[in-house]
Order: sequence, then structure tokens, then C-alpha cells
Amino acid sequence: MITTHNPATGETLAEYAELTADEIEQRLAKAAQAFAEWRNSSIDERTGLLEKLAETYGANEEKLAEMAAREMGKTIASSRAEVSKCASLFRHLAQEGPAMLEPELWALGEGKSAEGRWLPHGPVLAVMPWNFPYWQVVRFLAPAILAGNVGLLKHASIVQGTAALMEEMMIEAGAPAGLFQNLCIRSGAVNAIIDDDRVVAVTLTGSEGAGKAVAQRAGMNLKKVVLELGGSDPFVVMPSADMDKAVEQAVTARIQNTGQSCICGKRMIVHTDVYDDFLDRYSTAMQAVVAGDPFDDATDMGPLSSMEQRDTVLSQLAKAQDEGAKLMGGDVPDGPGAYITAGILTEVPLDSETAQEEIFGPIAQVYRAADIDEAIAIANAIPFGLGSSVWTNDKGEEERFIRDIEAGMTAINQFLASAPEAPFGGIKKSGHGRELSHHGLHEFMNLKTVMRPA
Repeated sequence: MITTHNPATGETLAEYAELTADEIEQRLAKAAQAFAEWRNSSIDERTGLLEKLAETYGANEEKLAEMAAREMGKTIASSRAEVSKCASLFRHLAQEGPAMLEPELWALGEGKSAEGRWLPHGPVLAVMPWNFPYWQVVRFLAPAILAGNVGLLKHASIVQGTAALMEEMMIEAGAPAGLFQNLCIRSGAVNAIIDDDRVVAVTLTGSEGAGKAVAQRAGMNLKKVVLELGGSDPFVVMPSADMDKAVEQAVTARIQNTGQSCICGKRMIVHTDVYDDFLDRYSTAMQAVVAGDPFDDATDMGPLSSMEQRDTVLSQLAKAQDEGAKLMGGDVPDGPGAYITAGILTEVPLDSETAQEEIFGPIAQVYRAADIDEAIAIANAIPFGLGSSVWTNDKGEEERFIRDIEAGMTAINQFLASAPEAPFGGIKKSGHGRELSHHGLHEFMNLKTVMRPA
């Protein structure tokens, strides 16, 4: 059995029976049959289902949001926003997707021509995390539906109620049987599914370790894999920046989802000329953050997703201090639940383990940079390369950051966030491949070249 808990109270929520080997086989057979039929569906059928899913998520927003808030501690406001964002992606692909599937045409000379046809690929296995339990899944699911593929979901154990609701939403929207199935399994069952010839590709959002394991298994089977792994994104503040906005967004970066987001700025790299001013304002703002009941509208952030996750963060903070860093906040309040207060680490040695790690919680690292060259050097001195946020009103500096920061994404004078229209993904140990936009749609499609005579 897989048991879920409420991280705000510690209470047990539900138990879910793990699939047996025979039950997994039945679902794989069902997925193969669903693909045999869905691959021949019309674009109108696919976009119609996407529109219906957008309506279904909208009609069930409160039900879905409450489950996410109970299972992983997300505030009810952010849970509602996540469900709404899922609906927006379904709707966006329903409206804009057909144009993304138009054939590409090439002239070959001597009157000959060729075209590229975007064709379905098959059942795709998604191994997904708990931090954005709906959005992470829909980022793969919506393109899969439009492409003519089918989806199999291995969700994180702590959000099995959320996973079950997503399958329920598909049924309510009228999706064909087997088009999307939730697999209630543990990580140990994943390899055999990747090995199965009926599964053509894998997408994973999660830790570096999980990414390596899945990529290795997919590689052994010569199967396509898309990985969105960890990140310790730089948040660079230069003297010309709007300091009020920079501080405000630096707080949001660390408390959104209780700091459990891959692309939110985690390392604040501040030019020495404004470092003291920034740190003074930032410290005051972080101390004012209210951690509490996810269902209370006055709450700024809920608990961490589990007691285990809180223990991990506390262990990282203890190590950081052993390495010489100074900590403000990051305390454990009295009472039940996986709570921790917002905190700031300063004077983190650049050669320390802490400087190289991702802290998945409401803790910021603040670094001082003498100039733009040092800011870029600090930004790049980690194994990750997911996102970045830079705050400057100097166009020359802006271009330097875009060119030289090693990341898949850079936001200028704004908080970095994913959007249906823009490709999402990283480099280095933050993974490879892209989600969202037409780039994400095409990751798991067959670009077939068709050649014609004169």
C-alpha cells in the first residue's frame, strides 16, 4: 500500500493499493490498444478533447485544488492557480496546436520537393514529482493528446490522490479508454515499464539521481527521454535595477510553493554597490513571511511537502553553517506539521558543498559580486543550468547576461515562470529536451520526411 499524509498536520489521508505485475501488464496492453486507435484520430477530435479537459478542470477547480493542498501543503490560492494554469494549457493547444502540426516543405532542386510530416510516436511514460502535481503532468499530457500519443503516469507517492483525480478528469471529459492511465507504483517498478517495447519514450521531472537512472534505462533501450531536473537558479541584482521590485520578487522566488520550485531564484547574486541595501530590505521582508495553514488566506506559504523534506532542508542548513555560512531564519516553529520559517544564508563559501547544491525549501543564498564579471562567474559556478533572473536597466549588461549565463532560460527584470507559449527546459545537470510551445509538442513525435519527384 502507498499511504499519503497531510504535511500540515501529520494526519494520514488515504491508502492506495500498488498495482501488481499483472495489473501493470493490463494497463500497458490497454495503452497500446488506445494508441492504435487514437493515432488515427482527427485534429478536430484531439482539440475537442483538449477543450473539454479545459472545461472539466475549470468546473472541478476547487476539488482539485483542495486535494493538492491536503497532500503536499500547497496553499489553496496557489493550488487554484495551478489548476487554472492547466486549463489554460489545454485551451492554448486546442486553439494554437493545429498550426504546430502543419507539414514543413522544402524545395530540393530540379523540380523535386520534400515535406516533413509530424506523426504520433506511441505510449509515453511520465515520471513526475509532487511539487506542482497537476501542472508537471499536464505539461506532458496536453501535448501527448494533441500529438496523437497516449500517456502513462508514474506520479510521486505522496500525491496519489492527485494522480487518481487526474485520471478521473480524463474520464469525465470523455477521453477514450486507455488514453491516459495513472500507474500506482513505486520507483522500483519503473525499469520494467521502460523496458517494455510498447512504451516508446520517457519524460521525467525530478532529481538528478532519478534523471540519471531513467536516462540510463531509456538509453539501454534506445528510447527518447526528456529530463527536467534540479536547479539552483541565479537571481542577479545590478545597481540600475528597480530595487523595490527586485526585493519583492526575490521574496516570491523563495516562498512560492514553500521554496519547492526548480525555476525560482535560489541564489541572490547582488552587486556590491547595492548589496547592503538589498540585504537589509530582503531580510526584513523574509522575516515578515507568514507560514501557516494552507487553507487560510492570510498564509504566505504552507509547510514543506513532508517531514522528510523538512529534515533534508534542516540538514543542509546545518552543513552550511558548519562550512562557515551565516543563517537568518530557517527555524522550526512549535506545533505539528512540516513547517520551517523563511531564511537567508550569507557568507556561503564559493568552494563549499552548499554553494553547489539546490536547497528545495524557503531558504535563499545571498552572494556579493564586485562587478558583472564576478556576478556571471558566481552564477555559472554550479552544475545546474535551468533558469535565471537578472535585474538591470543597462542594455549592455542585459545582453551580457543573456549571452553568458549558462541556463536554458533567462528572465529580464521579472520573476521566471513557465508559459504555454514559450519553451521550457535547461542545460548541464538540469536536464535536456524542452517542454511547452511547439518544441515540447514535437519532442515525442516522428518527423517523417516525404520526398516527391518533379
